[in-house]
Amino acid sequence: MADTLLVRALKGKPKTLNLCNKKLNKVPRAIGKLDCVLHLQLRGNKLKDLPNELSHLFQLQILNLGNNELEDLPEVLEYLTMLEKLHLFNNQLQNLSPKVLTNMRNLTFLNLNSNQLKTFPPEICRLTSLQHLSVDYNKLTELPVEICALLRLEEFRAAGNQLTSLPLEFGFLVNLEKLYLQKNKIRELPESLGKCYKLRVIDIAANELRIFPTELGDLPLKEMYCEENPLLQHIPVHSVQEEEVLSLKEITARYVMKELKDRHPEKRWSYLRRAIRHYPQIKDMLAQASKCSVCGESFLNTWLECVRFVDAKSDLHLTNITGLVPIRALLCSYKCFNSAGHQYYGVAFP
Repeated sequence: MADTLLVRALKGKPKTLNLCNKKLNKVPRAIGKLDCVLHLQLRGNKLKDLPNELSHLFQLQILNLGNNELEDLPEVLEYLTMLEKLHLFNNQLQNLSPKVLTNMRNLTFLNLNSNQLKTFPPEICRLTSLQHLSVDYNKLTELPVEICALLRLEEFRAAGNQLTSLPLEFGFLVNLEKLYLQKNKIRELPESLGKCYKLRVIDIAANELRIFPTELGDLPLKEMYCEENPLLQHIPVHSVQEEEVLSLKEITARYVMKELKDRHPEKRWSYLRRAIRHYPQIKDMLAQASKCSVCGESFLNTWLECVRFVDAKSDLHLTNITGLVPIRALLCSYKCFNSAGHQYYGVAFP
């Protein structure tokens, strides 16, 4: 039947070819003669591989291979350099070929839902045009840092996996608008998530999250789903803590950062400001500093993790949930924690 369809297609030079649900074990080699096809549908067959002749479809832009029996990414895909949309859902993929990913630079949409993937190869970063990536219901336990190099990514779906965290560099995804991570085992979202300035929708339901990153309130969120998480509850208990003893490294770092922050004309050309230019490692270390939510001063490694509770509607402007949302706050010392006039609470674990 497929051969008959191809013979007919050869006469008409079609832009679209539909071979869905034809019980195909293999694609006829004659398909290589249809170099005019832009959209190829092979969904719902029994394919375990693709013929080399498919490489002749150099104009192909959309390829649907969903609901087949592929265990590996077919090598022939590396020659389809004009491909923009690729559907591979409901297969048995366990690995993604780095060689294939390297050549798919025009790909904007990739659907890998319901496969057996446990991780991504570092070469995932080569998909520089990718805007939509979906890997729902695989076996992912972690995401490589290279995924944060997909700077054009607008939507990322990874629901129903076994993720426990996201890369610390996740904030590099500055064009991300929608993030779906429900039904994982994520305990903490990276602080860099606050740099995803276009993020409008986040679904983190059914995870193990207790608290949200400090800059969540700066995001233009419209919808957030966080049910079925053990979020911190607003149950205040009075507590006063004694001041801690800081390490010499922390004391020095805080002094240096305070001096560098001083914009007074007399300090502009200070010895410290001139000398630090010759120590790039120290500059890199200080660049990782955080700012105290109470006094505004910078600190390096010693801090208190606190929480503030914000209203989902009035503070975060969310349209789909109500009530209080716990957001992380970092304080530089017990002195700030014990000071009056702030709404930050210490975190008590049962």
